[in-house]
Amino acid sequence: MSQSGQFARRSFKERVLHASLFEVIAVGVCAPILAWLMGKSLAHVGALTLMFSAIAMLWNMLFNLMFDAAQRHMGFERGLWARISHALLFEAGLILVLVPLAAWWLSISLVAAFFLDIGLVLFFLPYTLGYNWAYDSLRERYVNRRAASRLACR
Repeated sequence: MSQSGQFARRSFKERVLHASLFEVIAVGVCAPILAWLMGKSLAHVGALTLMFSAIAMLWNMLFNLMFDAAQRHMGFERGLWARISHALLFEAGLILVLVPLAAWWLSISLVAAFFLDIGLVLFFLPYTLGYNWAYDSLRERYVNRRAASRLACR
């Protein structure tokens, strides 16, 4: 079975698992590295990364609801430019919330917090690619094994 055929069959429960694993691994990687780079305690930076994670997940849901409503209202296709606009607007909205939060929480300037956020974006681009590739590959193996064992039981 091809991967494209499997994507439509993902349950809500699996989507929650996918997003939760993504965030748990990201926090587990980011918190210690940021604490070390910034000379802050792991607990302090860990709390910030957990807040970032929760805000990003909530913003993702809210933003996608608004973007879907705008698409229905305006009737545009989700071509390349719509997807580029989606990504840029999503990141801009996230920056508006995360930069002041980071500045306040870490007692740093808004400029320093902005560069911190840019660094996180640069981390998350390859992380997202790698995570989804690994998840999809492992998922495909799991689905294929389950299908094979079901056929063997017949």
